[in-house]
Amino acid sequence: MKMSGGVEWALHCCVVLTASSTPVPAAKLAELHDVSSSYLAKQLQSLARAGLIHSVQGKSGGYVLTRVPESITLLDVVRAVDGAGPTFVCTEIRQRGPFATPADACTTPCPVARAMWAAEEAWRQALAAVTIADLARDVDATSGPEAMVGIQTWLTSGAG
Repeated sequence: MKMSGGVEWALHCCVVLTASSTPVPAAKLAELHDVSSSYLAKQLQSLARAGLIHSVQGKSGGYVLTRVPESITLLDVVRAVDGAGPTFVCTEIRQRGPFATPADACTTPCPVARAMWAAEEAWRQALAAVTIADLARDVDATSGPEAMVGIQTWLTSGAG
């Protein structure tokens, strides 16, 4: 399974939004991450449709988180950008080929499907256990305590 690149950008934007008490324009987020505004706009729209961020209109408009960062999980963001559907879809390969198992004999999922679904569930549980607040704390822990403060200063300075 491969997540779209949009998930990474969306997660970074959510973390950055924790550093600002005022709306952050999409152009500012794009500049900060050195990504095209039009590409980032798609991810922001996905987050807004999912109710994770809100667009504030007007001269001092931009995006804000709709909930406290402690209540937004990585799974919320993945679902917003890539959808909530399963990553593994069983196509009943065992019912094909010269040794095909008859459909009426396939009363339980095959071992491959069971293993893949279990792995997907573990992955989803791991994503649900980490919040945007956790990521923001980790930025300070790995990049230094001035990292998020520096982003906050840059966002409000009018630079860029």
